[in-house]
Amino acid sequence: MTAIARALSRAFVSVNEADTLKQLLLFCLAGLFVSVLLMTYGVDLSPGFF
Repeated sequence: MTAIARALSRAFVSVNEADTLKQLLLFCLAGLFVSVLLMTYGVDLSPGFF
């Protein structure tokens, strides 16, 4: 866990504040997308479902 934190801190040192927020937002959106995909795994999303 410490290695991950150090790698992230080194990655964000060379980036300005706006880029940091953009990267954080993209990371969160990717996590949300994966979460939604995992929640719908195995659920029948055919037109009859709606």
